[in-house]
Amino acid sequence: MLDINLLRENPALVKASEKKRGRDSVLVDEVLSLDAQWRTELKKVEELKHRRNVVSQEINVAKKGKQEAQAQKKIKEMQDVAGSIKTEEAQAEQLLHQRNAKLKQIGNILDKSVPEGKDESENKEIKKVGKIPKFTFPIKDHIELALELDLIDLETAAQNSGARFYYLKNEAVLLSQALQRFAIDRLRKKNYALFQTPFMLNKAALEGGVNLSEFEDTLYKIEGEDLYLIATSEHPLVALKKDQVLDPKSLPLKICGVSACFRKELGSHGRDTKGIFRVHQFNKVEQIVYCRPEDSDAYFKEIQKNSEELFKELGIPFRVVQICSGDIGNKQALQYDLEAWFPGQNEKKGTYREVTSCSNCTNYQSITLNTKYLKEDGSKEYVHILNNTALTDTRPIIAILENFQTKKGTVKIPKVLWPYMSGVKEIGKEKKK
Repeated sequence: MLDINLLRENPALVKASEKKRGRDSVLVDEVLSLDAQWRTELKKVEELKHRRNVVSQEINVAKKGKQEAQAQKKIKEMQDVAGSIKTEEAQAEQLLHQRNAKLKQIGNILDKSVPEGKDESENKEIKKVGKIPKFTFPIKDHIELALELDLIDLETAAQNSGARFYYLKNEAVLLSQALQRFAIDRLRKKNYALFQTPFMLNKAALEGGVNLSEFEDTLYKIEGEDLYLIATSEHPLVALKKDQVLDPKSLPLKICGVSACFRKELGSHGRDTKGIFRVHQFNKVEQIVYCRPEDSDAYFKEIQKNSEELFKELGIPFRVVQICSGDIGNKQALQYDLEAWFPGQNEKKGTYREVTSCSNCTNYQSITLNTKYLKEDGSKEYVHILNNTALTDTRPIIAILENFQTKKGTVKIPKVLWPYMSGVKEIGKEKKK
């Protein structure tokens, strides 16, 4: 969430950002009103505690002077003051909870470069990379290819687990592992520390990285426990330094996170229901950076470049789009999506679809998580946190199947993945035993 001091000191800036997002800025005024009421209650509590201290001294004086009636009168006053303190503290706590709940609904301050737009249709294309393949034969989509080459089992998965689940088989399993190892190896060479995260988080940790009200259609809750399945390793990794003050020498902290991801996808009814494009479970290699505020622009460019390099090496055509003000999430100040080319989509006419999402969340998450670093002058400041997908497994598998299919029905494996494929360079070239 935003720093409450920013709203107190510069409400016009926050209102302008909300207006750019296409929202009514009245929420800013509501937060400031609740904040003022909360501070008034705190002042009352402080005054009552001061009065309690004064009365306590008066009781001691009365008892020393053997003025028992006066002492009893003051004891009664002390009890009344203590009751008032308890009442006012409860009121202050309730106001603080209400203020913060509304504060979390206000989005991050948008970067100046974010284009104005109402929805994803107005996202801005930055560039295109790679040549779109031209086929001299009728192409197949990933479902046809995967079924013919015995790479997936969708029917059994639907029976055993439900829609949007799948069994990966044979070379598809190798591809999944190869893509992850490929991304891990490239990031480790760039000095990203390797983490495999828990697949579940408690509510307190999870709320630091996401607004649960925004993600209720995405997150799986474990019944009867204070645990949620993670939708991305970003969530446990931004909670990694919760309630900590970091040594400035530890920054930047660059992390390569590896995890399974679990998503309900309730908000995507009717979209990508077939195949393995939009599924409830997949694997992902994530990039996370903790840094000083003045360095976050540079690291945004770095982690975006890392993802682009991976897709260039794979030989998968892609484009980069900047997310507009009406499509960007609450926590992001700036977001780029990398969209790969999928020849089998759009009735086999092909289209670009999102495969990575690069976000500069500035200090929006670190404020909620209370993650700061110690500055040279001894003061403390919230770190900036950034994230970007390096590679998932399912969507790049689709892109490989569709972009590198051959006339004879086989699929060529990108050369950079050969070292991870147990000798397989072309799927279907040799008859399966």
